[in-house]
Amino acid sequence: MSEEVIPNPNKIHPIAGYDKEIYIKPTITKPNVIVGDFTYIADTDFESHISHHYDFVGDKLIIGKFCQIAAGVEFIMNGANHQRNAVTTFPFYTLEGWKQDTPPETEMGLKGDTVIGNDVWIGQNVTFLPGVKVGDGAIIGTNTVVRDNVEPYTIVIGNPAKVLRKRFDDDLIKLLEQFRWWDKSISEIQTLIPLLTNSDLRYVKRELEQLL
Repeated sequence: MSEEVIPNPNKIHPIAGYDKEIYIKPTITKPNVIVGDFTYIADTDFESHISHHYDFVGDKLIIGKFCQIAAGVEFIMNGANHQRNAVTTFPFYTLEGWKQDTPPETEMGLKGDTVIGNDVWIGQNVTFLPGVKVGDGAIIGTNTVVRDNVEPYTIVIGNPAKVLRKRFDDDLIKLLEQFRWWDKSISEIQTLIPLLTNSDLRYVKRELEQLL
C-alpha cells in the first residue's frame, strides 16, 4: 500500500514529474516579497516576474495563499515610476554624469505595496502596475493590465482592467470573507473541498451560514 501524500507548502514542485509549475513560497529569496502557502505559478522562476523592485524604494509585493498564477504574469513595482509633475520625466538622477539629486518620495508618486489577496486566479500575461490591491477570490482575465484596486470576488478584464461582474451575490461574498477557508488547517480544508467545489451556490451559502 502506497504512503499517503500530504500537501506540503514547502515543496517546490507540487506535481510529481512536472517542473513547469511551482509553489512559490519556498523559492523566495527577497525579504520584500511575501507569498502565502500553496500559491503557485506556471513557471520555474517566480522572482523573474517582478520588475523594478529596488531595496531603496522599500515597497513590498505581498501575495496571499492558494493563488493560481499563469505564465507571463508581470508585477511592475514602484521603482519603475518617473517624476511626472515636472516638465520632463527623464530620470537624470539614475544615470552617470547628470547633476540631479534623487527626488524625494513625495515628488515620485510612489503608490505603496502591491497586495494580492487569497484564492486569486490570475490569467496569462496579466500585468500589475505598482501599488494595486486585489481582493480575495478575484479573477483577473488573460492580458489584463491592472492599474486600479480590484474588489473581492470580482472578475476584471481588459487594458485597463474593467469589471466584468461580481462572481457571487453580496451575501455569499460576505460569508466567504468571514469564513476564510484558506486560513484553516490542511485537514480541515480536505474535508471542506466538496463544499468549496460545489456549484450549487444556494447550498454553499446555507452550509457556510451553519459553519460560521
